[in-house]
Amino acid sequence: MNRSSDINKIKRDTQEYFSRFRIPSGCAIFGVINEAGERFSGRTIMDGISIMHERSNGLGGGFAAYGIYPQFDNDWAFHIFYDDMEAKRQTEGEIAVNFKVLLSEEIPTRKISRIVSPPIIYRYFLKLKRNSHPDRKNSGSSNNGNRSASEAEEDLIVSFVMRVNRDISGAYIISSGKNMGIFKGVGFPEDIGLFFRIDEYKGYLWTSHGRFPTNSVGWWGGAHPFGLLDWSVVHNGEISSYGTNKRFVSGFGYECTLSTDTEVITYLLDLIVRKQKIDIEMVHLILA
Repeated sequence: MNRSSDINKIKRDTQEYFSRFRIPSGCAIFGVINEAGERFSGRTIMDGISIMHERSNGLGGGFAAYGIYPQFDNDWAFHIFYDDMEAKRQTEGEIAVNFKVLLSEEIPTRKISRIVSPPIIYRYFLKLKRNSHPDRKNSGSSNNGNRSASEAEEDLIVSFVMRVNRDISGAYIISSGKNMGIFKGVGFPEDIGLFFRIDEYKGYLWTSHGRFPTNSVGWWGGAHPFGLLDWSVVHNGEISSYGTNKRFVSGFGYECTLSTDTEVITYLLDLIVRKQKIDIEMVHLILA
């Protein structure tokens, strides 16, 4: 058998195996895409995820949206949570050193009685300065000499995100892609959607997550989805080896600071697909 037929057989066997099982409990997940790339209101994703209200427990909800910043479609869009103004001051100092800031502002929100104690929430639209080198240890780099300019820039973005999340107490970069953003927090996803005014955005791809009861504490940075660059992971399937995988990705420069296994999966995707060039159709088999 050649490689293509081997892969197809593995996929068929995997689908047959998992089709035997019914999962009686699990997180609420909903996604919708316009394959033509046409943007539509976030109200659609809010309506969709609300149907699965019983799959959520109010300790975490969120959305990932693509195509929402067409006016900055070629610029980096950072969404950042801050615990206090000192964390904001330090982070903005680092941003000023490494980026040209096109726009910085609080992310618009609504007052929702069921959403309590939110962090300080800002977004930044950025261009990386030519002389910027946030960290000489580029995350996931295996062959620095053969990297394209875009790959080198992505490595610098990843290194910057890792460094801020690791070194600045109370600062969490939760979204760092282009023309996309992640909105999440502690609450039911419908309430998080209202809080972030998701219905006022338009995008071509939306995913949403509502947390089902688990054994970890709910907090704003630990809600789903998780993102890095243009990646977003809405749910991870509950890996059982968080510590092992955390140690593995740390060897490639990825720092796990948000205390949940979906963060590990996001970094593994970046490493395996973007850095190691593995076929994305094989990724679910590698991570299963």
